[in-house]
Amino acid sequence: MKWLPDAIVDAHHHLWNPASNDPDVGYIWLKAIGAPKPFGDPTPIQRDYLLPEFRQDVARPLAASVHVQADGAIPDPVAETRFIQSISDNAALPIAIVSFVDLTQDDAEDMILRHKSCANFRGVRQILSRLDDRPDISFAPEHYLRDQGWQTGFELLRNHGLSFDLQLYPEQMAEAAAFLAAFPEVPVIIDHAGSRHDQSPSGFDRWHKGMAALAALPNTAVKLCGFGMFDPAWTAASIKPLIDAITDLFGPDRVLFGSNFPVDKLMRPYRDILRDITALFADAPQSARDAIFRDNARRIYRI
Repeated sequence: MKWLPDAIVDAHHHLWNPASNDPDVGYIWLKAIGAPKPFGDPTPIQRDYLLPEFRQDVARPLAASVHVQADGAIPDPVAETRFIQSISDNAALPIAIVSFVDLTQDDAEDMILRHKSCANFRGVRQILSRLDDRPDISFAPEHYLRDQGWQTGFELLRNHGLSFDLQLYPEQMAEAAAFLAAFPEVPVIIDHAGSRHDQSPSGFDRWHKGMAALAALPNTAVKLCGFGMFDPAWTAASIKPLIDAITDLFGPDRVLFGSNFPVDKLMRPYRDILRDITALFADAPQSARDAIFRDNARRIYRI
């Protein structure tokens, strides 16, 4: 049975303006045209991607969305938060904002307070994804989980009532779960379905074991997005084992739909992503569908 939601909350996307520079947010990688990224050649998306195009891509009623920080090298990350806040305000569309804060820095709390001047600021993402033997797909310059300064900075999220978007690799999940167990008050949302970079059976087993460790923490949730980053030719059939495992481990109240647009636009149109993911929930109860494609994001990101 085919099914599509009446309206969605996209829990993971980006908007940016590196070409028009109005305002000048200070993007770095988006202006380094053609410089390889872990997900491939970014050239086609190193241009303005703004709300009208995003809505055209979604091509369905958009009840709200979650913008996730796009560039950790921006000189002043608050400039990105203010930019997205202005888009949300002008469009009268609720866009929750997950901003960048370098939790290793002494000014991390000041940065959080400046982000909090924007009404839609909800949480922080500082990407942890690092594999010592795979520098080609490592986003983080160091193992932040092992950095005492970063660990101390993470406490600020609890103090300020903020969530944390957790982007990491399966090899890091057990270590992350052990650390995060001390912060049950901080909502933790796992990005990109856990970034299963290794498509082999052993890679699936490693991913599943790590996700089980994170799922054991009741304050964790996971986004169904970013499948194309490590499997550009993915299909509904190829991701079904992942989604089955995720819904089994986390339950329907801790799973969120996201697109990772425009990054995943490099691989597939939005309509195909939505069609193939919704197809895997065709037989689920309506309450579960509503939760995954709308209500969970509203609750977790306080939209």
